[in-house]
Amino acid sequence: MKRISIVFLQAVIVLIGMVALVILIRFPLTEGRATNLDLFSIYSDPFILYGYATSIAFFIALYKAVKFLGYIGRNKVFSSNSVKALTSIKYCAIALSILIVTAGLYILIAHHQDDDPAGFLAICIVTTLASIVVATAAAIFEKLLQNAVDMKSENDLTV
Repeated sequence: MKRISIVFLQAVIVLIGMVALVILIRFPLTEGRATNLDLFSIYSDPFILYGYATSIAFFIALYKAVKFLGYIGRNKVFSSNSVKALTSIKYCAIALSILIVTAGLYILIAHHQDDDPAGFLAICIVTTLASIVVATAAAIFEKLLQNAVDMKSENDLTV
């Protein structure tokens, strides 16, 4: 893969992370029930704090994806570090999907009767499915890469 492609993909991942960070900071200020609250009350809401804690797994997965692309750029894709990066991405995606489902179930059970949770639940379903797809893809690539690393180490021992 060309170096420019790797740098472009890394830049896209960093851009995704920056957009996610801006959304995490700005969205609580624009939410409907935050109109009459001060900044401390907005950002000390337990559900907002849960969203920030959940986003840690997302940002770790983005960081590991940038590292994995770095290994590809340095022609070290068939190494144990690459396998570890994919394993971390897989576990982060699984954790993220579990945390999102938990938030969706909380909203479904504890929402106010006047509120309509359908939009939030739809977002939970879509993001959970996206996390499951990422976890599945990472698991498949991890297994393939681990097999390639094992074959490479066997060939290095016999030579």
